[in-house]
Amino acid sequence: ESRRPDSEVTRMSEAAASRRIVTAPNAISAIRIAAIPVYTLMILDEASTFAGLMLFGVVCVTDWVDGYIARRTGQVTELGKILDPVADRLAISAGLIALLLRGAFPTWAASLIIGRDLLMLLIGVIAFAKRRVRIEVRWLGKRATLLVMLSIGGISWATLGYAYAPAFGVFGWACFVPGIIGAYVASVLYLG
Repeated sequence: ESRRPDSEVTRMSEAAASRRIVTAPNAISAIRIAAIPVYTLMILDEASTFAGLMLFGVVCVTDWVDGYIARRTGQVTELGKILDPVADRLAISAGLIALLLRGAFPTWAASLIIGRDLLMLLIGVIAFAKRRVRIEVRWLGKRATLLVMLSIGGISWATLGYAYAPAFGVFGWACFVPGIIGAYVASVLYLG
């Protein structure tokens, strides 16, 4: 009986896993998406804005959890490769719009974030329509998304006047600048 090389077994198990739909990472992404209307409504209600901002933070911070679990457990799926970035974009956009409506985030900064997301959506649609390719997430794009998420939380926290508002404001803007620059640079790389 011949043994398959470990790399071949790994490739075979990844190929099998890639067709699965029900996995722990996909469930986490689905839960993150399901939480979007909850924290959006909470942010919009002045009485529960703080709790809504906290839930928004949890959803954003857990961005890396589904991908980490998928890679560590061999549960990387084609659905997950789409679901994870969709969850990120929906989470950011919904939270950002709610915070805009509450007056907690500047319109010009939100326009840069949402404009970049619309640009990526257009690039993704064109790439799939013309060449049947799906854009793979890059390291720079993931880091930029993290910084943008942190900036939204920090700036909004400061604008709403919660504890240590000045420090959160500085932190938020310190994350925003490299985050938005990185996001647009990643967009150019994706376009290539």
